Amino acid sequence: MGMIELRKVEKWYDDICVINGLDLKIEDGELVVFVGPSGCGKSTLLRMIAGLEETSRGEIILDSKDVTADSPARRGLAMVFQSYALYPHMNVAENMGFSLKTSGAKQNEIDAKVNAAAKALKLEPLLERRPKDLSGGQRQRVAIGRAIVRDPTAFLFDEPLSNLDAALRVDMRHEIARLHTQLNRTMVYVTHDQVEAMTLADRIVVLQGGHIEQVGSPRELYENPRNLFVAQFIGSPKMNLLQGETHDGQFQIESADLVAAPMGTRTMGARPENLTMGEPGASSFEGTVEVVEYLGADLFVFVKTSCGLINIRCNGQQSYTPGDKVSIHFDAGHCHYFDADGERL
Repeated sequence: MGMIELRKVEKWYDDICVINGLDLKIEDGELVVFVGPSGCGKSTLLRMIAGLEETSRGEIILDSKDVTADSPARRGLAMVFQSYALYPHMNVAENMGFSLKTSGAKQNEIDAKVNAAAKALKLEPLLERRPKDLSGGQRQRVAIGRAIVRDPTAFLFDEPLSNLDAALRVDMRHEIARLHTQLNRTMVYVTHDQVEAMTLADRIVVLQGGHIEQVGSPRELYENPRNLFVAQFIGSPKMNLLQGETHDGQFQIESADLVAAPMGTRTMGARPENLTMGEPGASSFEGTVEVVEYLGADLFVFVKTSCGLINIRCNGQQSYTPGDKVSIHFDAGHCHYFDADGERL
């Protein structure tokens, strides 16, 4: 079992509150990702679950047991850090089995667990190597293997891929997703990279300023963001946001009707893939192509308008050049509407 529940948890440093009364339940076997900007409290919250940070108020429940006052060793969790923290004088097998050795496990038990973890992580040919002879991705796999051999109730990952290059990050994302399916264990993963969150998570927890802004599946957060913060944070490239007002059921910018919208709409959002372009004059909302980004299958066209740059995702076979005059078309069924406080309508 690996159910984790947070009940009104708070973290205070003197008179500064960095985690403010959070409630969250993580089901057994879930992969939940904490995302948010730097300083939002995501790593602090993970360390509170691990027991590395004291919980100022509230309760942390693991499998129906209150572990708020328990030491990290008694919680049965395994944590993988951004830093690999491998022992340089030990080989891969010794690094992976060190925690079992210090706990008094027999050598045959250590060997069996190390070999099983090495097989899962494709580290079998590397067991005799020292950390200095490994690539960054291999070192991170060793760090994950060190957590696996402990057979924990749940795995906690604190930005484990931040030190890897772009290609290795993609490979390691696949490894972690595969391991989650294979091990069927609860995993809590912290990252500032919302692409990692979207590709890995069963559910995403979006944090800002020590508060939870929204919890949901990647699809739910992408298609139904609760507020402007989530709308802008989830999705790459970002959602386009336009400021205006609603009159007679129409969202207007500079008195031009763009799309039907709920009363009270002050900001309309549209994902780049939900916008289309046409010849100038075909729509009341026009602009000039300023930047074109060709990415093979996709073409991102940045159009300069009276409301700023609008990013439009097109088929890569289309062709636009800076200076082209275009009109922008909005689909009311795929737009997002927010009130003056930034809350979704």
